[in-house]
Amino acid sequence: MPRTLTAFSSLYFATLLMLLGSGLLSTYLGLRLAQDGVSELWIGVMMTGYYLGLVLGASVGHRLIAQVGHIRAFVASAGVVTASVLGHALTGSVEIWLGLRILVGMAMMCQYMVLESWLNEQSESHQRGMVFASYMVVTYLGLVLGQVVLTVMPELDIKHLLLVAMCFSLCLVPVAVTKRLHPAPLHPAPLKVRLFVQRIPQALTTVAVAGLLLGAFYGLAPVFASGVGLSTSEIGVFMAVAIGAGLCAQWPAGWLSDRFERSRTIQLNAIVLTGVVLIIALTAAPDFALLVLTAMFGVLAFTLYPLAVALANDHVEQEERVPLSAMLLVTFGLGASLGPLLGSLVMKQWGIEMLYVFMACCSMILVVKVRPGTVTGDHLVEEAPVHFMPAAGNVVSSPLAAALDPRVDEQMVVEQMLDDGDALAAMSERDEDQADHRPG
Repeated sequence: MPRTLTAFSSLYFATLLMLLGSGLLSTYLGLRLAQDGVSELWIGVMMTGYYLGLVLGASVGHRLIAQVGHIRAFVASAGVVTASVLGHALTGSVEIWLGLRILVGMAMMCQYMVLESWLNEQSESHQRGMVFASYMVVTYLGLVLGQVVLTVMPELDIKHLLLVAMCFSLCLVPVAVTKRLHPAPLHPAPLKVRLFVQRIPQALTTVAVAGLLLGAFYGLAPVFASGVGLSTSEIGVFMAVAIGAGLCAQWPAGWLSDRFERSRTIQLNAIVLTGVVLIIALTAAPDFALLVLTAMFGVLAFTLYPLAVALANDHVEQEERVPLSAMLLVTFGLGASLGPLLGSLVMKQWGIEMLYVFMACCSMILVVKVRPGTVTGDHLVEEAPVHFMPAAGNVVSSPLAAALDPRVDEQMVVEQMLDDGDALAAMSERDEDQADHRPG
């Protein structure tokens, strides 16, 4: 194993455990609710709660880490997730489960922020590309392994929740005992909404659609697969094939993106994706063809987000790329929050196959809106086209992901964070002074 990877093995192992547990929990809850006869609408709302928690957790995570430090914030967040997971075993109330999903999303975002800031601060500039790519591979691998568990343990019972809780408990160990230096305090990146809406509308549209597609897929595809006759173990394979195909497609997509016009690449991706999901909707049957189509879906859907990030970076200067990452996270999170909700509505109204008709409507938005003629090139940066970097669809990253990206100058990232964090730092110092002067 390269020295770069062994240096961060404890953080990668913690990430792997987190994503294994998260991937298993998401699919398990969808299948369990469907098995208990809960309506598709409630299943969609449940998955919406998770992505809403991720978006809210970005702000909460910054403040928590600034006040108590990285390790304490990670430990507290892992404890909240573990307790929330076990809470699903104590009650069958979908209302309580919704609250637990929001808590899980918020706490996991804080964990992502701890891990990414740690990797960013302690990786040297020449290592950043390998560190970034390895982190992305580990996240995908964890998601795939979470689905594989269902093939080994097909009976839906409390054992799955116990396994998820074990994963989040064990992810504490490598972080708590690490000998690496603690990163510096975090400061939130600002949201420059007006700037980015004016400058990169096509990229933001693509990110939002990617959120709609992946949010609906993670939340409702297990319900669809169960409805067409797949067993629990087969559903695990179904989900793993899509996620694995998405991982394998990152590098070929990057090769194409660096050589052809990115808006045209996104549009062609959307055209083929529309055809694939419509075929799935029309020919839904538990056979080998469904797995092939699902793999094609993974190739196309999981490459939309990194293509959009590359398009956005082509039109945004280096010093703006940290706030750009925050803007992309919020945009994706809003799309991912709406995806399960809207998808569940059409499934409840017209049948489970309509999930993929809904996805076809989403991808058609890109066919219409992201055309080469709509990208004026007025704001292209000097280094455009910026080198493509793989990404995990932003379901497993934070606004700090930009700091890991080797395309972003490290010194500019530090300066941006310090400039934008003066108010938070002052507030933190004031709180510490007040604590020091309290009696007792």
